[in-house]
Amino acid sequence: MSRHQESSRDGKASGRGSNNLRSKSNARGNAPIKRKTGASADKAASAAKGSSQKNKDKDGIRLNKYISNSGVCSRREADMYIATGQVSVNGEIINEMGYKVKLDDDVRFDGTRINPEPKAYVLLNKPKGFSVTTSNEKGMTVMDLVAPATKSRIQPVGRLGRNATGLILFTNDEKLMQKLTNSKAGLPRLFHIELDKNLKAEDLEKISKGLSVDGKKIFVEDISYVNGSPKKEIGLKLRNVGSSVIRTIFEHLEYQVVRVDCVTVASLTKKDLPRGKYKHLSQQEINNLMML
Repeated sequence: MSRHQESSRDGKASGRGSNNLRSKSNARGNAPIKRKTGASADKAASAAKGSSQKNKDKDGIRLNKYISNSGVCSRREADMYIATGQVSVNGEIINEMGYKVKLDDDVRFDGTRINPEPKAYVLLNKPKGFSVTTSNEKGMTVMDLVAPATKSRIQPVGRLGRNATGLILFTNDEKLMQKLTNSKAGLPRLFHIELDKNLKAEDLEKISKGLSVDGKKIFVEDISYVNGSPKKEIGLKLRNVGSSVIRTIFEHLEYQVVRVDCVTVASLTKKDLPRGKYKHLSQQEINNLMML
């Protein structure tokens, strides 16, 4: 066997009359697959997982998981409650196993709306010029101010006028929300009010005893002059969730309301809370609200 033939067993000669062999080419289909390692592999896996999670969120989550995340019961128990017709979605009883819902659906367990998001309780010291609404069509709203506070979908408890200032509470706790907006129990709030002129003593007495406006009786918790201030500055305590009743009261007695500031909400105060800032309630503050 010639030397050239022996060489050809292992590879093609690199050139005319040469015994040097060309190495195997990795061009085109012969190129080895490069595998991602280390940080690049972790990054790729994280991106894939994030994309998958977005698709899941877009399609919704299983109803039993939604119920379990709300803290009502385990997933297995949730399946049992679904099967027995104790769960509704947007007003319709759902018995289907594996049914998927979205976070903004109205899901109710035994008639009570549930929420899989973490409970959040936020207190804002509202400045002027912000509407107390969740609508995006009302210009600047208090929701813009508390947006960084939590990812949970909190809502304001009660109302303050756009030009009113002071404390307003936000939460996504449906049970507490219902309790604080109940017309009988309500949420006690203390307002510092400035009028265009001094409030007569007899008018203060009328408000204290309850006014009849357009055939409807309006009661207040308490009313008094503000110590050390002119008699056009009044302290008024209400349990009504809306503040529009304040203007109704004083305009009925021919006074104009110049300024409204909510200084306390139940036992919550503005201490260490500058105008335009918010804070998360402590567990003790939450417990105090629960006991109202």
